[in-house]
This record gives sequence, structure tokens and C-alpha cells, in this order.
Amino acid sequence: MAGLISSQATVLLLLMCCVGSSMAVFFSSLPKTLIVTASPTPGQALYAGVDQINVTWSLNQSLPAGADSAYKKVKLLLCYPPVSQADRPWRKTEDHLQKDKTCQFKMVVQPYGRATRGSYVYTIERSIPTGTYFVRAYALDADDTQVAYGQTTDAKKTANLFDVVGISGRHASLDIAAASFSAFAVVALVFFFMLEKRKGKK
Repeated sequence: MAGLISSQATVLLLLMCCVGSSMAVFFSSLPKTLIVTASPTPGQALYAGVDQINVTWSLNQSLPAGADSAYKKVKLLLCYPPVSQADRPWRKTEDHLQKDKTCQFKMVVQPYGRATRGSYVYTIERSIPTGTYFVRAYALDADDTQVAYGQTTDAKKTANLFDVVGISGRHASLDIAAASFSAFAVVALVFFFMLEKRKGKK
């Protein structure tokens, strides 16, 4: 009996491994079918917690009818290009999308509309770190699996990039207080210097 249970467990484990591997999605296997644009101009600096990004997407009209029949949702993400990945292994690009660290910040997931151009206005979250970015859109099927994509940059991820200036963590009032204290210290130093100078003359 124990041997039978052990054999069944082994078979179940193998089936689970096969199912898991069959569900793996590789970026290199995805067709680029979505046209994606974003409002920032190349090199523009945006501020976390303040500025917004207007993103639009649509199906490439050169594709045959029904090319998007499996698309159910669109997922928008902020992504790192190579210039923001250098010497940062935690942002490393992997072909296996479950291991990929290129696109770490979800902007939104919306239903896919076949007859309309999609759009979304994203306010940059305060948690977004300083860096250079682009926007990528994934088309998801009924199982929320990536089946296609589009992005605002080229294949090498060097064009149409924009910058985000993150929040340093220091409140503006602290900067004002520090500046005021420094000014007061300078005035006090001059005052005591003049006072000592007068005492010396007496």
C-alpha cells in the first residue's frame, strides 16, 4: 500500500511539473501586435507623486481580422531599459517572464476592447524610484497569461525613454528648517564676532 501511494505521489508530482513547464511564457515567443504610445517626450523628467503619464494602445491595423481573438485584458507596466539596469541585477531582463525583472511596476489592468483605442492616465506613484523608463503593454488571455505585447520603445530599448525623479524621503519642511538654521548660525557668528571686536577695542 505504501509503495502504491508513493508511486501515485511521484506521478502527481511529475504531472504538476509538466503543467508548470507548459504554462511558462517566454518574451521572445510573444508577437508584437499592440501599438503603444505615452505622453512623455524623450528625455523628459517626471516627478513621482506629482506627474501623470497618458498611455494609449491599439491593435496594429496591418494584422488580419481576428488576430486579437484571444485578448481579454491589457496590462500596462513601467519598465527599465538597459541604461537603468546596468550593475543592478535586481532589474535584470530574463526571457522567462516569471523571472523577468524588466517591468516591476504595474500601472493598470483593463478589459481589452477590440473596436476601440484604449487609454489610461497614470499618476506616478510615490514609491517609483529614480530612473529611466518606458511603458510596455501585455495582452492577456482568459487565464491572465501574456499572449502578445507592445511598448513605447524600440527592440533595443534605447528610444523614447523618459526619466522619473523619485522622492528622496526628506520632507520639504525639513529642508526649509535646515536652511533657516544655517542662515541664523551665520548671522549669530557675525554678531558675536563684531561683539568681540568691540570688546577688544575697549
